[in-house]
Amino acid sequence: MDSLTHITIGACIGDLFLGKKIGKKAMLYGAITASLPDIDFITSFWMNTPDDLLAHRGFTHSFLFAFLIIILLAIFFRKRHSAEEIPVKTWLVFMGTEIFSHIFIDAFNAYGIGWFEPFSHYRVSFNVIFVADPFFSIWPGIAAICLLILNRNSNKRRRIAKLGLIFCSLYLLYCFSNKIRIDNKTRYTLIQEGIHYNRYLTTPTPFNNWLWYVVAETDAGYQIGYCSVFDKNESIEFKYFPQNDSLLKPWNGRRDLRKLIRFSRGYYTAEISNHGIVFNDLRFGQIMGWENNDADFVFHYYLNEPGANYLIIQRGRFANWNWNSVRAFIHRIRGN
Repeated sequence: MDSLTHITIGACIGDLFLGKKIGKKAMLYGAITASLPDIDFITSFWMNTPDDLLAHRGFTHSFLFAFLIIILLAIFFRKRHSAEEIPVKTWLVFMGTEIFSHIFIDAFNAYGIGWFEPFSHYRVSFNVIFVADPFFSIWPGIAAICLLILNRNSNKRRRIAKLGLIFCSLYLLYCFSNKIRIDNKTRYTLIQEGIHYNRYLTTPTPFNNWLWYVVAETDAGYQIGYCSVFDKNESIEFKYFPQNDSLLKPWNGRRDLRKLIRFSRGYYTAEISNHGIVFNDLRFGQIMGWENNDADFVFHYYLNEPGANYLIIQRGRFANWNWNSVRAFIHRIRGN
């Protein structure tokens, strides 16, 4: 999830665990600890783009890192707050809840997370919620603001912190139910249309959990479509995109290409553009693809111009968005 969400969830957890003992410092400790796995952003300052893509949500989001940092933090804060006589066990549980909340929530996005690094490079990705979903984040956000305002001895604090976490958890369950519906509809459509597929993925489009992006892998390419939970149509309209793997043959020895294929988990296409050969990671969707099914893909890497691939995930995410496109987006969410 986005950093603000981790901060507010961490603050709520912190207040629940230690608010009565150390006051609002508990919120600060919780916010910092819950954000620690994202320290991997520092690698972007010296790594090239393909390496940075794999470093992000890699080792610092692994179980091994979690166990090590939890122990170190518990020992550090136990000594720092020895006067309060808080047992080291309490600090261990507190830090563990904060760190694991982060790496657990991040697994529900499309990016993928390296739980098993460095022993396995397999990335976990449940594709349940978009990386920034205001309907998920608003509840702990409101709770954190209230906790900052309220007196540290207020009897309302625990209730507010719990409600913030409960409501975002209920929303996550709602997202699961939407995914199950979309998955069922995807399989139904593929069977009805006689499309032979190897695997498929479904993931939400930006800032919502009602309009979903669907990719079905076939032997030579991908069927791509969009589906709203409010659609009355029982099937999904797909458009075929060839993988064009042959275009990548001249680059087969390139280290950056191997990294990109690994990062994409095999969901990729290649195409020719004004920039030469372009590698598309399909998992991140198209630029307003719900409006134009021929749209470019959000994640596109220029193999001929490796130095022109800075902020590769962000650069296409909101390209060409304006008020008209926002209205079209809302209209598509409402269903057809």
